[in-house]
Amino acid sequence: MTATDDDRRSVEALRREGLIEPHEAHEATHDGSGRVLLSFAPAGRDVRVPPGVSVFDAASWNGIAIDSTCGGHGTCRKCKVQLTSGTSPITRHDVRTFSQTELADGWRLACLVKATRDLALTVPPLVTRPKASTVGVGRQVILRPNVQKRYVELDEPSLSDQRTDYERLTGALDDLDVRPDLHALRRLPTVLRASDFKVTAVVVDEDLIDVEPGDTTGRRFAVAFDLGTTTVVATLLDLDTGTPVAVASMLNRQQPFGGDVITRISATMMDPAALGRLQELAQSTLRDLVLEVCAEGGVQAGEVYEVALGGNATMTALLLGIDPEPLGVAPFIQSSADWPVLLGSDLGLGEAVHPRARAYVFPALGAYVGGDIVAGMLASGIDRDKRVRLFIDVGTNCEIVATDGERIVATAAPAGPAFEGGAIRCGMRAAEGAVEVVKLSDDDVTLGVIGDVDPVGICGSGLVDAVAELARVGLLDATGRFIPQEEAAARHTGLVDRLTAMGEERVFILHRPSPDAEPSECVYLSQRDVRELQFAKAAISTGWTLLLEELGVEAREVQQVLLAGSFGSYLSPASAIRVGLVPKLSVLRIVSAGNVAGEGAKMALLSARERAGAQALLTEVTYVELSDRPDFNDRFVDLLAFPS
Repeated sequence: MTATDDDRRSVEALRREGLIEPHEAHEATHDGSGRVLLSFAPAGRDVRVPPGVSVFDAASWNGIAIDSTCGGHGTCRKCKVQLTSGTSPITRHDVRTFSQTELADGWRLACLVKATRDLALTVPPLVTRPKASTVGVGRQVILRPNVQKRYVELDEPSLSDQRTDYERLTGALDDLDVRPDLHALRRLPTVLRASDFKVTAVVVDEDLIDVEPGDTTGRRFAVAFDLGTTTVVATLLDLDTGTPVAVASMLNRQQPFGGDVITRISATMMDPAALGRLQELAQSTLRDLVLEVCAEGGVQAGEVYEVALGGNATMTALLLGIDPEPLGVAPFIQSSADWPVLLGSDLGLGEAVHPRARAYVFPALGAYVGGDIVAGMLASGIDRDKRVRLFIDVGTNCEIVATDGERIVATAAPAGPAFEGGAIRCGMRAAEGAVEVVKLSDDDVTLGVIGDVDPVGICGSGLVDAVAELARVGLLDATGRFIPQEEAAARHTGLVDRLTAMGEERVFILHRPSPDAEPSECVYLSQRDVRELQFAKAAISTGWTLLLEELGVEAREVQQVLLAGSFGSYLSPASAIRVGLVPKLSVLRIVSAGNVAGEGAKMALLSARERAGAQALLTEVTYVELSDRPDFNDRFVDLLAFPS
């Protein structure tokens, strides 16, 4: 399977523009879709990832366990996979790991296989129980969860040994300093005597929350939540191995109250009963997700002893039943940046988890840089890296973090709904039928559509692609205006018939359902859509520009840009650069970080040390309020134009 001439020309074009450094060039995907399909067996999972992502990272993001202890650096030689379709170059680490016969049969180290073309792979089952779990963006954590279990066999009481049941139990737990929970004390007499004093103590942090008959040390689970405004994701973790057992997601049931945090805050301001309803909707979303992942993983509710949740400040407040109105009006004040010890029942999980399951909710840096961003910073290790890095979570409200390797600063930029498909004439969420990839040639338009069906609209990644491609071929000028029809006819004869008008507004037709379809029946990009994208990207680029200035760093010095969240996972780095959403760097410095909020939540469950690191970020990160900057508006206007 080889790259086509068109693929080579596209790579050369990117290299000429400085978007691919000569020694870093990747082969383009063979089908022109802009993303690579990876098929994992025996899991039966097909995932699509941006070109250049390692197979190991792609598997980690999607809950597919591949053995590793080095964090994806090619040194432990444990992340073995077999390519059953497609090829990958043989590295020196592969040569040291596999025989010539194995190499010929397609065996490679997953962390060194870059997804530059579609691949089918077989992942061997884990042979040993790992003592470390690699999650997030290639980060390794030491497996030391807050949930501990100890199996003990106790001497029965007698007239000469009249210690209390609690003293008898804690005396055997000499390596744990525990304090009693009433639920455990209520169960203790019955369970001890029914099991001949052979029991398992369940300790979360320092609390003895239960005693279970017999040896149940191999059964301890937790659930990590990414509580998004649009989508909520739950991952069931086996705390004994550090591996994901099941993953599920669903739309946040608060959607009827509005698609963004401002409309949901407004709902509570207009109707006092709305807060209770929004709280119940959020809690029922979490509860049903827990039931789903537990059913899939064959786990009983009583075996889930802890949950962790990363969400923005508004979603967290609504979940906990806290009035969000102060978050929506200046000066944007939270009720608290941090949270006390919570139970699963405080999140509405009730009988879906253990009766005394603990809940860890990530702290927030500000009203619009919430716990999901703190979780993302934890997963990306932004406080542990000496490189100059940007972390950008693109959405209706865009959160931005910058570091020079010493200081960390963060802010939020009001990007608006364009990236979610809102305010776009043919806009829609990233669902079946949404155009997510757009490529223009001299005489044709190639579309990538979710579900491989006929296009019915365009989602955020498709919007960025379309504008970037129109700017690249010159149908949009630097100000974002469609060029005159006569000029377009002279320069792009194969595309000019797609550039037309609806009333007084000019539009570019992306897809015609039939040759004689009216523009209004087509999927198109309008002049107003381009403006909406310009406003969104100008707000974001103003944010990271001002943060870099705060650090005294120039954009060209940035060594890595992490694009976080669902949208960031599917955004083309080259397109993001062309429209000015991110600094003009090599595309290989622009990394799709995936669901880092969910990954951070996993890390907090798997490692008490990492959880302490998340708490430390509250004092290590400086929050910058953009609306208080006198130069924000001037910078915003300057950055509306597309980069030259």
